[in-house]
Amino acid sequence: MDRRSLMTGALAAAAFGGRAAPVAALTRAEIVLPPAPIAGLKIAPELYPTVVRVKRSFEPGSIHVISSQHFLYYIVQPRTAIRYGVAVGKAELVYRGEAVVGRKVEWPSWKPTPEMIERNPAAYEKYADGMPGGPKNPLGARALYLYHDDIDTAIRIHGTTEPNSIGRSVSNGCLRMVNDHVIDLYNRVELGAPVTVY
Repeated sequence: MDRRSLMTGALAAAAFGGRAAPVAALTRAEIVLPPAPIAGLKIAPELYPTVVRVKRSFEPGSIHVISSQHFLYYIVQPRTAIRYGVAVGKAELVYRGEAVVGRKVEWPSWKPTPEMIERNPAAYEKYADGMPGGPKNPLGARALYLYHDDIDTAIRIHGTTEPNSIGRSVSNGCLRMVNDHVIDLYNRVELGAPVTVY
């Protein structure tokens, strides 16, 4: 990571460093979060969805991901966000940049990229022709496809068959979420929503 990336990450973390606060202290609108805890899920309590304060300058409807902290923020309204825990890419595969939600899919199909197959043919070559959507699919229950300049980045915000990986840096670059949590996010996010990953 270069100095600019480090500084950008540090500034982003500061902007989203707000502590969780009671919903009533943040907004008059009722924000219904997914039920917690989830039986069998072994992630830290702070990785469950919660409402937090953020800087007023963040655009409602936008998504911001602080990779170093494993948090995704969906801006509900000025100064109010829902924070979700995510898993992010391994050190050499962390995606950073700006994109938009170009596509939304329920129970998406999955096909490993050529780079994934090259890195680990034993794990991915058998899926070179793709895998239909369903409970055993690595993309889980929902996927938000990130585009930049109308080009698919191959990066997704998606569910997972490995929910206990949330809070870790383990993916091939995509942003994983607990299925219940990605369904909640999916239902809130509009096509074209801006996404920034720090």
